[in-house]
Amino acid sequence: MTISALKTALFCATAFGVAALAAPASAQEVGACLITKTDTNPFFVKMKEGATAKAQELGINLKSYAGKIDGDSESQVAAIESCIADGARGILITASDTAGIVPSIKKARDAGILVIALDTPLEPADAADATFATDNLLAGELVGKWAAATLGEGAKDAKIAFLNLTPSQPTVDVLRNQGFMKGFGIDTKDINRIGDEDDARIVGHDVTNGNEEGGRKAMENLLQKDPSINVVHTINEPAAAGAYEALKAVGMESNVLIVSVDGGCPGVKNVEAGVIGATSQQYPLLMASLGIEAIKKFAETGEKPEATEGKSFVDTGVALVTARPVGGVDSIDVQKGLELCWG
Repeated sequence: MTISALKTALFCATAFGVAALAAPASAQEVGACLITKTDTNPFFVKMKEGATAKAQELGINLKSYAGKIDGDSESQVAAIESCIADGARGILITASDTAGIVPSIKKARDAGILVIALDTPLEPADAADATFATDNLLAGELVGKWAAATLGEGAKDAKIAFLNLTPSQPTVDVLRNQGFMKGFGIDTKDINRIGDEDDARIVGHDVTNGNEEGGRKAMENLLQKDPSINVVHTINEPAAAGAYEALKAVGMESNVLIVSVDGGCPGVKNVEAGVIGATSQQYPLLMASLGIEAIKKFAETGEKPEATEGKSFVDTGVALVTARPVGGVDSIDVQKGLELCWG
């Protein structure tokens, strides 16, 4: 999605919201659920804010649930059961176990509930009625292209560390990881899985659980494997912050290029400070608010969301944020990133 298209999408979403506010409320209250991976990651905090505000605007009774940590699928399964028992008309979910959650999702859909995956596609993607998400493959590809262009001739001799999410390889993890490789010029082999590549530039992979402490530990582990690492791809900005602290502890913070995906305000400020070289910004508030609108429409008309033309999901936009733009890679500057950031 181009920057102009992103602005159009944001404008349209706002306009739709104003129109919906003016519409008469349904005689029967509509129940909805939001189930996120955690309630601490700023991305999911902002997602909850967006869903809550839109639910209040449209007269939706929203209940929110979250896993204890990233990867806690059991809590998400229990939340789905609660939503079914409550007679919810729709569920918005960012699944921790994108394949393991599918039987519970099927149970909800069989009960007549609209299920929308936010941010993280299920496996298979059509296990949900729709997916509202960043184009995570493109998000990874943008930071991969930026890193390769920034290194120039040095890209052919790069030593790359991948700080991923969890061992189960949820789809969002795979898409960002493989997108980076595609953008950087690495043969991904099977683009649907992590770890089968044979490019000598890959030092290794470790998992972070998407948090700062996990990023620090994963970075320490990979530095022990090869202290000459000079490029780090992280699943998100909290993991990037942890990786930076590990590098700083050994005096390497100025020698390593860190790239990430998120676009939260702390992450964009880290781009401004030089902690992160570039990040792909996504828009969780828009994902959640559009999801609530879709549940409202489904409750009133039975109509389900349609995917963005040419894609298998509803694309909520992505933009590369960097203080060091490079030719051939579209980006926005830090100031614009701060205007659009969240958290």
